[in-house]
Amino acid sequence: MTETTNIFGIRAIIEAIESGSTINKIYLQKGLRGTLFYELDKLIKEKKIATSGVPVEKLDRLSKNNNHQGAVAQISPIEFHDLETLINRTIESGEVPLFILLDQLSDVRNFGAIIRTAECTGVHGIIVQNNGSAPVNAETIKTSAGAAFKIPICKVDHLKDAIFLLQASDVKILAATEKTENSIYDINFNQPIAIIMGSEHRGINPSILKMVDYKAKLPLLGEIASLNVSVACGVFLYENVRQRFVVSG
Repeated sequence: MTETTNIFGIRAIIEAIESGSTINKIYLQKGLRGTLFYELDKLIKEKKIATSGVPVEKLDRLSKNNNHQGAVAQISPIEFHDLETLINRTIESGEVPLFILLDQLSDVRNFGAIIRTAECTGVHGIIVQNNGSAPVNAETIKTSAGAAFKIPICKVDHLKDAIFLLQASDVKILAATEKTENSIYDINFNQPIAIIMGSEHRGINPSILKMVDYKAKLPLLGEIASLNVSVACGVFLYENVRQRFVVSG
């Protein structure tokens, strides 16, 4: 399946959640009330599904004017992986673990481009938060050139939990940030490592930066203060390739 599927109607969405379907986001009509809605709202909170309150006109467009009852859900075209299982499997493979964490990256095209580069550079998995992150939808799939079907993607409630889990498995955390004097070329990539890329507008959350093992920035020789996040991620990943496979090989 390469297109994100929209399902509409409160009862249909409740059944989709209870059946274990992976839902990107639920759009709810502003001011929605009623017994069935409260049942859906309870499930949304239990499963920590991203929601957005929208006017009825948007729901009409998403449902193509079918009877949406004030709710439309987008089902993800991929299945997400369990992070702890993925970490253990990667370590057991004997390969040097390499992961990417995305701190609230919101643009689906940037997400797709990162997925594509990650698959090409041997990344073992990409980790995103349940809320506030770009969804894996049809545009993400297209931009990734299908790589989203080939690389494990994990969703976690909080990125901090993922960092704790990685560090407990001796994976070092590297933040790509301008808030450091360290260059990317000062970092040793020949070790288990997870690279954090920040959001397009805010970068990496300061509370996340306090948890990392290393910080590194890219040298910028022009007047523009930063690179596009997907381009910056590509530079970090190919420095990893250079160190692991070119220099050491």
